[in-house]
Amino acid sequence: MREAKPKVLSIVGPTSSGKTSLSIMLAKKFTGAVISADSRQVYTGLDLASGKVTREEMRGVPHHLLDVADPMSVYTASDFAHDGAKAIRDIIARDNLPIIAGGTFFYVDMLLGKISSPEVPPNEALREEFEKCSSEELYQKLKLQDPERAAMMDPQNHRRLVRALEIVAALGKVPPRTSSELYDTLTLGIDLPKEELHHNIHIRLMQRLEEGMIDEIQNLIAHGLTHNRLEALGLECRYISRHLRDKLTYEEMCTQLETKTRQFAKRQMTWLKRDKSIVWVDKTDTQHIFSTVETWLKG
Repeated sequence: MREAKPKVLSIVGPTSSGKTSLSIMLAKKFTGAVISADSRQVYTGLDLASGKVTREEMRGVPHHLLDVADPMSVYTASDFAHDGAKAIRDIIARDNLPIIAGGTFFYVDMLLGKISSPEVPPNEALREEFEKCSSEELYQKLKLQDPERAAMMDPQNHRRLVRALEIVAALGKVPPRTSSELYDTLTLGIDLPKEELHHNIHIRLMQRLEEGMIDEIQNLIAHGLTHNRLEALGLECRYISRHLRDKLTYEEMCTQLETKTRQFAKRQMTWLKRDKSIVWVDKTDTQHIFSTVETWLKG
């Protein structure tokens, strides 16, 4: 008789949809621990800029893969898959439920075994060629060669676009699909109206700016983080960096950052809608959510 796969709960949804609060509520209800699946929350010092959960918001729930890397280094999807698997083993060993929550769905899919890690070594000749291209040119190349991956990519993240095209050159697409899922996973997707999502994005952005997000970036710069590196560390870092270099006024920064965040949320939904196993829920209907998780745990 085949041994049952470990159970892992996954919470997905676009940015500002409430994944963090739902994951904590479910962790309190079902004795769980949260694994953050966010490509920027792994970095120390990127707290407001990455929307990192605070100690108070955790409400005593253990959280994994926060503050595990220096922002001047590059933490890869393969690093996350390795460290995430270890976190799952540790959580299960304590008889707790692993709950994955975060907006980097490529990381989530790799950790769950839905996609494989592309073992492609650096191609220095290709990288040298791509370095001469703008991010827009690289993004258009990726759209032609692997539109599925391009749909989830940040069109201005030059380093990741180069890496994606490097893998395309070696494998044909990024990354190859696999059916060897590692866990018995229930994935809950947070569904909410576009108007509500856009309102949440605006409120969350303004709150983080008021709480000192610009000062946080200035502090990182003072400790040696370059503007070039900030360009690759997500939308908030990129647009605040441009504001600090007088490329954008404060008002221009806010407007462009909010617009780009809405576009990012749309790309996130494009990625998620491919996955027909996601159970979409209304975050406010806690009774339905609890019963869904209970049924899955018993099954």
